[in-house]
Amino acid sequence: MLSRAIRGASTLKTDTATEMREVVVELLEEMMRSNEVEIDLISSIFFTATTDIHSIFPAAAARELELSQVPLMCAQELEIEGSLKMAIRVLMTINTERKPSELKHIYLRGATSLRPDLKSQ
Repeated sequence: MLSRAIRGASTLKTDTATEMREVVVELLEEMMRSNEVEIDLISSIFFTATTDIHSIFPAAAARELELSQVPLMCAQELEIEGSLKMAIRVLMTINTERKPSELKHIYLRGATSLRPDLKSQ
């Protein structure tokens, strides 16, 4: 099998632990569903959050999906003037035989503006 990465992003309306859990679970479930990924095929997941998010780590929210055996890491996104606020970005590394062109990158909620070229996927 080969190692491939799937990108994803979403946004929160409010910085609460409840909403973070909802957004992260929704995003990861859609990434896995759209790419037919089972948990045991996930090598690792890397999250970033914008500097205006303080309620809970995205990785802690991901634990709702029984990802205890998957290495998870969080970092803070660069604070760039004019960039999307209240955003969570994800890089999910998986083991697969699929070609990169066969993978679907998922952008939800306010994050659809980040990659308009991928909206049709």
